[in-house]
Order: sequence, then C-alpha cells, then structure tokens
Amino acid sequence: MHQAFTIKDLGLAGYFLGIEIARSKTETLLNQRKHVLDILSDAGLTGAKPAKFPLPNELKLSTEQGNVLTNPESYRRVIDRLLYLTLTRPDISYAVQHLSQFLQQPTDSHYQSAMYVLRYLKGTLNKGLLYPKDNIFQLTTYSDADSGTCKMSSRSLIGYCVFLGNSLIS
Repeated sequence: MHQAFTIKDLGLAGYFLGIEIARSKTETLLNQRKHVLDILSDAGLTGAKPAKFPLPNELKLSTEQGNVLTNPESYRRVIDRLLYLTLTRPDISYAVQHLSQFLQQPTDSHYQSAMYVLRYLKGTLNKGLLYPKDNIFQLTTYSDADSGTCKMSSRSLIGYCVFLGNSLIS
C-alpha cells in the first residue's frame, strides 16, 4: 500500500474509535473507560453511588408503567451511547437491549433504569475485553432461552455468548 499511497506508520494503535487498546507482554485489553466517563459526566452521575448489577433484580419494565417523558431525546441519547459501549462491555448487553425496546415512547421509569445502568458502569470503569497472547483458537458458544417470558410480546428471551479460547468475543 505504501507504493500506491503516502502512508505514515504511527506504530501500534493505543486508541481507536473510542476504544482504548492496552497491551502488555502477555495480554491485550480493550475498554472504553473514557466513553463511560463522558456518559457519566453528561448525565451528572460522576458523584453517584455505584450499583452492583446492570439492572435491579426482578425489574419488570413495560410500556404502561411510568409517565411519558416530555423530552425523550435525553433517553434516546443515553441508550445510543450505551449501545456503542456494548462493543467492549457485553455485561450490559441485555440491559441495553431491554431498555432500547422503549425508544419510541420512554417513560420516567425507563429513564431511571437507564441511570441505574450508568451507576453500574461507574463501579466497573476498568472492565473490558481481555485477550491473552497465548490464547487457543477454539470457538465455544453458550446459549440460553426462556420460553415466552417477555411480558410485552410473550416471546422467548434468548441470550448467548461466544468465546475464542477463554476470551469473550460476543
């Protein structure tokens, strides 16, 4: 490519599209710590108490509960930013997917649940995807389904995770 284009070698990437790439001799870590801090700052939650889980246990959100937000764009912006964060934080994937179902007409209870996810992120800033250099190249997939438990559609809820060796990739 250097023969066809003028290229400058900047060395190994350390930060790309909001993803921090930290390398050591034995592993590589991908995280979005700065992105999380930006979200927390915009939401005014930098001093909030961290939560232990992405969503409260037994939380049942629906379109009928709560008061409709007068400014739904704030909710949509938070969910949009959380969706990008799931690239390196699969631990919040279910919570963000569940909250994204209410983008059309979000309520105050949906917004409070999104703030709960942000409080969880505050306590887990340094989490990300870890890839050891001596990883084996074997794909393993786990899945789980819960028949007909979605309260809004009576459809099944399905979750999965894919590992490359011992490293989570999806």
